[in-house]
Amino acid sequence: MVQVINAFTVDVEEWYHAELIRQRQLPVEPRDQVEEALEPLLAMLEETGVRATFFVVGEVMRKHPALFRRIHDLGHEVACHGMSHRPLWTMSEAELERELGEFADLYDRVLGGGRPTGFRAPTFSLNQDTRWAIPVLREFGYAYDSSIFPARTPLYGVPGAPLAPYRISAADVRREEPRGPLWEFPMTVCTVAGLRLPVSGGAYLRLWPYRLVRRFLRDVNRTRPFAVYVHPWELYEGTPKIKGLTPMERMATYWGRRGGLGKVRALLRDFAFAPMREVLQTWAARVNSNNSHKEAHGA
Repeated sequence: MVQVINAFTVDVEEWYHAELIRQRQLPVEPRDQVEEALEPLLAMLEETGVRATFFVVGEVMRKHPALFRRIHDLGHEVACHGMSHRPLWTMSEAELERELGEFADLYDRVLGGGRPTGFRAPTFSLNQDTRWAIPVLREFGYAYDSSIFPARTPLYGVPGAPLAPYRISAADVRREEPRGPLWEFPMTVCTVAGLRLPVSGGAYLRLWPYRLVRRFLRDVNRTRPFAVYVHPWELYEGTPKIKGLTPMERMATYWGRRGGLGKVRALLRDFAFAPMREVLQTWAARVNSNNSHKEAHGA
């Protein structure tokens, strides 16, 4: 069987950008830690020869330009995670346009030209209510989005959205627009007894036993590529623990942190990965080939 190439992605944000934390009272000037939090992950990717996609918050790139030049020079893809890590549901269309414009200028300055092709909305906040963002992304030249979470969670989710990468409709994010210009690479869930279970990133990766993660992702690879996502702060034991979280919020934010890097290492060993834009190029070629075959046979 041909090995499926999957997308390994890193959401590069500071610990205080996390949705459950940013709503709490924080120090006036919380200490940045992204450089030291990223180092073990970068070393692991270099050791295994895996190239990834880094969805970067613009505020972080502006503070640490040399870090992202290094990431880019190592062959990783640098993509957009907004300028401020504000979810789409807290923004207007004009505010998103302003953030994307700022990010494009910053990307050009820091990386010496070019433009980002991928976008991930903070807190997976693209849904039916925020679908106004899709034409804005098209306007700024994005080729793909990776913000749809095709299952319901307490914070986000689009139940009923496709599970495999698809060309997303601006009229209904759960529908495919066959000739649409923007690809959507949804977050990976597996279907067990009719339920969609998130397995491939964030708290879900930290909380599930790895043997189940591997089993579920192998099942996903029978029909489609998957996307893994991690945050540097959730893999770093130096991340501050703040007070005021509910027991469920503490679990989602901190539980399993100590073993997180070990699970990432196992994933890099057990599966094949590439930057998301390359995985989507391969998937698009497969979809186009299948469509051409159907047209040739009158399907």
